[in-house]
Amino acid sequence: MSRLLEIRGLKKGYVSGNGRLEILDDLSLEADSGEMIGITGVSGSGKSTLLHLVGGMDRQYSGSIRILGSELTEFNDVELAAFRNETIGFLFQFHHLLQEFTALENVMMPLLLRGTSQREAAKTAKDLLDETGLSDRAGHRPGEMSGGEQQRTALARALAGQPRILLADEPTGNLDPRTGETVAALIRSTQEKRGMTSIIVTHSEKLAALCTRVLRLENGRLVIGRTV
Repeated sequence: MSRLLEIRGLKKGYVSGNGRLEILDDLSLEADSGEMIGITGVSGSGKSTLLHLVGGMDRQYSGSIRILGSELTEFNDVELAAFRNETIGFLFQFHHLLQEFTALENVMMPLLLRGTSQREAAKTAKDLLDETGLSDRAGHRPGEMSGGEQQRTALARALAGQPRILLADEPTGNLDPRTGETVAALIRSTQEKRGMTSIIVTHSEKLAALCTRVLRLENGRLVIGRTV
């Protein structure tokens, strides 16, 4: 039986000056359903690059990335977009909410893109905003909400499609410590409730402590470690 996520011999680099800079070098990772994996490392070590590759946002690499038994490079652009929409949720340091839409409409968006009816999408979005403690903010636009409220809305949006994998890049990095702890706890509770796999890039010791295991990216590879 294949694992939810299998990465083998992953290599990613960039041309730099007269040479080539290798960011990820023969990296491997396996993850099963229900794991919450923290990825730490110094700035520029390739943590965000790794998430972009796993999320199919960057397809220029060598090696293998398999999710639910499917190799990402075997999809064409349309197939990959559909697979990503149905399988992966994204949460970033900056929420990337659409400013002209309300919280409810932002959370509905991934569902509408996959063809869900307006009524069903609205019901799912409302339930998720209730779950993230934002039921009274559903009609507010991002500019009318605090940073923590915006990030909780972004989390609700990431969960809208019932993803098997949540990819989070410094999800508490732009928040004050108290708000960051609230969002971190919410990520953990939604993780446990859904049994999904989360891969979280973070410099936060509090968030890393909530993970089931923590890996550190060093010299292009992942090593075991709890040090942030």
